[in-house]
Amino acid sequence: MEISTSQNGSSIMWFFRDRGFDDKTINDMLKRCKRLHGVERERASENWAYLKSIGIQERKLPYVVSKCPKILTLGLNEKLAPMVQCLTTLGTKPREVASAIAKFPHILSHSVEEKLCPLLAFFQALGVPERQLGRMILLNPRLVSYSIESKLTVTVDFLSSLGLAREGMIGKVLVKHPFIMGYSVPNRLRPTAEFLKSLGLKELDLQMVAVKFPEVMCRDVNKILKPNFNFLKRSGFEDGQIAALVTSYPPILIKSIKNSLEPRIRFLVEVMGRQIDEVADCPDFFRHGLKKSLELRHKLLKEKNITCSLREMLDCNAKKFQIKFGLFA
Repeated sequence: MEISTSQNGSSIMWFFRDRGFDDKTINDMLKRCKRLHGVERERASENWAYLKSIGIQERKLPYVVSKCPKILTLGLNEKLAPMVQCLTTLGTKPREVASAIAKFPHILSHSVEEKLCPLLAFFQALGVPERQLGRMILLNPRLVSYSIESKLTVTVDFLSSLGLAREGMIGKVLVKHPFIMGYSVPNRLRPTAEFLKSLGLKELDLQMVAVKFPEVMCRDVNKILKPNFNFLKRSGFEDGQIAALVTSYPPILIKSIKNSLEPRIRFLVEVMGRQIDEVADCPDFFRHGLKKSLELRHKLLKEKNITCSLREMLDCNAKKFQIKFGLFA
């Protein structure tokens, strides 16, 4: 579609040009949002100014509008302001609402009564505490776009099938990682659960993973989980040991091999002179930072010529570690 000032929507085109949009972006917005052709420049200017007034930085406004050009066509008092006001009541920190809108501008195109209120009620019924509802929505504003019936309920049913349909456990999962609701059950969540079972995790183990480390449930089996499993195998861990490691510290399956797992294993074997079996008995090894904890503690013990097991070295915080081994400055 060729942009021309002779078209009925010439004023809105000049509105965009005045704000630095190139013709390609303008064309794309006009194709995706037919209502832009008939919107008055005054309304667009008013909505633009309003978005700026609520804390969206001017340099981010072109991105926000290009992602959801419909924003400029909506009634300010009828649509935009009510949604922003409602979101503001959910927020606890300055700029939280502006940040959520910048991440997912389409949130403003949804209705408070038809989408946001039913969504809040749905999550409350799952055991999400009222004070956490806002954090969830603002952290993952895309939640507002999901259908309760065809999307969210399917995920809830899946989590229930893992044995989480009690004591608000599903609510705890959602508070911990609201992004889990965006993943496909058949294509992502269920295959991941099946893979974890294949490693030897029992039902209670899976529940622990879902509640404490739900982000593990969201990772791709073939791209993330299997490569990590294979790395652990190559490093010398047996299947049963890997199952124990994953049960004790599930993030071991999603940590970067290059930046996290490999450097730790190399340090354990080449510098500390320890065996892989020691790690199997002490999964906390993977929780500790390499520089700030593992290397430092090893250095301090070596300087004092102190010998201890890996578990003894790592089963306490930094202060207790110093007391335990008499390492006061």
